Amino acid sequence: MVVILIGSSSSAVDISRDIAAVAKEVHIASRSVKKDGTLGKLPGYENMWLHSMIENVHEDGTVVFKDGGAVCADVILHCTGYKYYFPFLDTSGIVAVDDNCVGPLYKRIFPPFLAPGLSFVGLPLKPLFEFQSKWIAGVLSGRLVLPSPEEMLADVEAFYLILEASGVPKRYTHNIADYQFKYDDWLAAECGCPPVEEWRKEMYLEASKNKLIRPETFRDEWDDHHLVLRAHEHFGKHLSNGDLGEIIPQYLQ
Repeated sequence: MVVILIGSSSSAVDISRDIAAVAKEVHIASRSVKKDGTLGKLPGYENMWLHSMIENVHEDGTVVFKDGGAVCADVILHCTGYKYYFPFLDTSGIVAVDDNCVGPLYKRIFPPFLAPGLSFVGLPLKPLFEFQSKWIAGVLSGRLVLPSPEEMLADVEAFYLILEASGVPKRYTHNIADYQFKYDDWLAAECGCPPVEEWRKEMYLEASKNKLIRPETFRDEWDDHHLVLRAHEHFGKHLSNGDLGEIIPQYLQ
């Protein structure tokens, strides 16, 4: 079968490699391909191609790409990520989803004029759940205090202006891949928790590079063995000192 994947991020990378072994052809349509990006057959594969985004689809299954190419497809798979949708939530327009941007949200969590009664956890990245939840719990308990609604809204509006000036499309408002550790450390400081260890940050960055270099085998091959050793040393130190019981509560505050 001839398969077209719409999207070129994590899901599309994994799925394309899996189905390439059994599909006749695999075509990846990406809107993230830069003008100087390489389109065409992907290295290491005889049946996989990268295209620009789809221009239109005809009733006979012909898919036309914006780069001028055309393919007759048997299957089209959407690998386009999450769509934020809250049909169960009525905020009378105070919180809205516009081009997949949920807002306005102070520090990506609290709607200024509904805080602290309403909060959103994990919109940017799932690993942020823990730090965000601690901050929310601190606010709800009265241990931490939010700015006034007006101050929070002003902060959100200033943040939107920064994104706009940087050329970041609204649909990528919740994408904080390059900023996540500063955000983690800010939340940790607010909560009085230890910040993310440096070796974890380095390991994340190295793993991200490795995924680009080895899209097929990044889970099984890596070069940052020194960081793995640092991780072992970190956990081994607490285990040998018998203070793991003290470390865990710090992360549960």
